Amino acid sequence: MGAGDVIAQQLVERRGLRGHHGPRTLKMMAIGFCFVGPVVGSWYRILDRLIPGNTKVVAVKKMVLDQGGFAPCFLGCFLAITGAMNGLSVQDNWSKIQQDYTDALMTNYCIWPPVQIANFYFVPLQHRLAVVQCVAIVWNCYLSWKANQM
Repeated sequence: MGAGDVIAQQLVERRGLRGHHGPRTLKMMAIGFCFVGPVVGSWYRILDRLIPGNTKVVAVKKMVLDQGGFAPCFLGCFLAITGAMNGLSVQDNWSKIQQDYTDALMTNYCIWPPVQIANFYFVPLQHRLAVVQCVAIVWNCYLSWKANQM
């Protein structure tokens, strides 16, 4: 999450080192450490218990459950937490979520389904979070940019 935010600030927003907002990077790191990592790691363990195995059919089932159920809820929670940590009022946070949610979810669907099918089919459970985090550097850059546009 921290690396994604640094990339967002430096390469996407072109803030430069003097314009880099350190507290924002620290907030994103905290969200990653306290929310994203534990929730996603737990989700993969639950998903593996719900749908055991690693056949192609199982991988597709896991991806559908992941992207159809987990991703929409997770994304809404992420945007809400980010808005709260940015000091938005409940009303402003809700408006920001309504503004950003659909676009973020559609972008999610462009990236994650093929990644997750490969992840669920080829990667053992204990390594799935690491694989996701490699792809997530780009995703977290997008999320940081999206969540911090005011």
